Amino acid sequence: MEATPIAPTTDAEPGLDGEGERHAEPWWKRAVFYQVYPRSFADSDGDGVGDLGGLLSHFDHLTWLGVDALWLSPFYPSPMVDFGYDISDYCDVDPLFGSLEQFDELLIEAHSRNIKVIIDWVPNHTSERHPWFVDARSSRSAIHRNWYVWRDPLADGSVPNDWVQAFDPSKPTWTFDDQTGQFYLHLFESAQPDLNWSEPAVVAAMHEVLRFWLERGVDGFRADVIHCIGKDPALPDDLPAGGGLPHCVLNDVSVTHGHIRDIRTLIDSYGGDRMIVGEVYLLSTESVATYYGNNDELHLAFNFPPLFAPWRPSDWSACIASTYAALDDRHAWPTWVLSNHDNPRHRTRYDFAASLSGETEYTTAKRSEARARAAAVLLLTLRGTPFLYQGEELGMIDAEVTGDRRVDPGGRDGCRAPLPWDGSADHGWPTVTGLEPWLPFAPDAEHRNVADLRSDPSSILSLYRALIALRHSSEALALGTFESLDLPDGALGYRRARNAESLVVLVNFTDGPVDLSEYRQGLLIGMPVAIASDGLAGTFTGTLGADQALILRS
Repeated sequence: MEATPIAPTTDAEPGLDGEGERHAEPWWKRAVFYQVYPRSFADSDGDGVGDLGGLLSHFDHLTWLGVDALWLSPFYPSPMVDFGYDISDYCDVDPLFGSLEQFDELLIEAHSRNIKVIIDWVPNHTSERHPWFVDARSSRSAIHRNWYVWRDPLADGSVPNDWVQAFDPSKPTWTFDDQTGQFYLHLFESAQPDLNWSEPAVVAAMHEVLRFWLERGVDGFRADVIHCIGKDPALPDDLPAGGGLPHCVLNDVSVTHGHIRDIRTLIDSYGGDRMIVGEVYLLSTESVATYYGNNDELHLAFNFPPLFAPWRPSDWSACIASTYAALDDRHAWPTWVLSNHDNPRHRTRYDFAASLSGETEYTTAKRSEARARAAAVLLLTLRGTPFLYQGEELGMIDAEVTGDRRVDPGGRDGCRAPLPWDGSADHGWPTVTGLEPWLPFAPDAEHRNVADLRSDPSSILSLYRALIALRHSSEALALGTFESLDLPDGALGYRRARNAESLVVLVNFTDGPVDLSEYRQGLLIGMPVAIASDGLAGTFTGTLGADQALILRS
């Protein structure tokens, strides 16, 4: 095989087939989603914080890349204790990010480009500064008192149970309110009191939030920790088997499913093309699968074991098998994610794990890049809906954030570094005199930026574009069957097929070649290469190169 520039296989618009015809399956099954973390995507006013105007000015990047849908992280009014996940008004835009009028403009722009938009909905908790909670803590008889979860101290004055917080498991999920003499529940920061979904007025109010945005034209929602909205009214201590994990990872009660079914009914009433994907932060794929219900709860649910899986074929093979086994029984559609705003970027995780295991050769720039390219092939060829996190198409690693630049209560600053748009001194983030972007840039931003990588047809950015284009043109990748191949150690392989089309995906997780010439009497030898992670082209010779991933046409 010889090296060749990576190029898209089709010019079809996102969400359309080669003839421009709409597909019969739900759009979210075929879609490639792209998560925009607004604070770090692009800044339009020079204050160092990304905003909706910045996103509007860079839509060409998203169109060029070929993504079908955007997931916007929170942009609502907020004190920003948890950077937007502590909401003080669910039905407006924080002036830091722009205005409702700009949001409407963003929707129009996205839809004109055939790009769907889903927005973050945070149903488990509000900000302590939300008018509901301000009223609730004013008096035990306040109108909104029962909108939150309040309990008296135990006889010895201690907290009501042993639940611990998400960001700091050394702290309880309870804060004592001096004014009314009771504890209130917060699975996250004390500034994020949990809503009481057993109160009908809360359900009605949160349904109204959904209606507000649906009537504005959004295509759906990403529901933050939606498995937490229901609570066991007895609030029992966590079982010892929980191992001291934050309660948000353990909360899994039956009443939540009834709430989600009602939410699904509401969303479906706006038309069959609206959708909801849930953050179900449970570490069991079997448990996550229950939140699809019988096609009457979530349309999609994030499944976190693959996100946390190390870069080893045995781990990924197990994750893939368990995901399909758990979801296929429910005729549910999987999601696949390598990175997001809550976890170290996958390239950082994979390199860190390699260095811990002594595989220091993997931590060189060349090997790290090769591994990131192979991971891109894996993500975009599995059966299910892939979600990209802004910057992974550049092969970004986490920024080094130290001292007073650290601002996040969960220690997630590194993965939230601003997206570098060019190789200039400010990387496309010009600020007023004396200001810097809200977080430092990730390493190598002078070269690993949108402008430089877009101009290089062999870059990882061009690889992502080619992979997305292939998904758009391939029925096998979009909706086809999945057949695992039994390959030698170090490699993972599978076949995707639909109708007359069949593709084979091969991924080498090691730093050395893997000989596949004997696989089924050399069945793979001579197959044309559709895409190679390292840009090679031609036909397969029987040897899978170090850290190489291939898509073969069979």
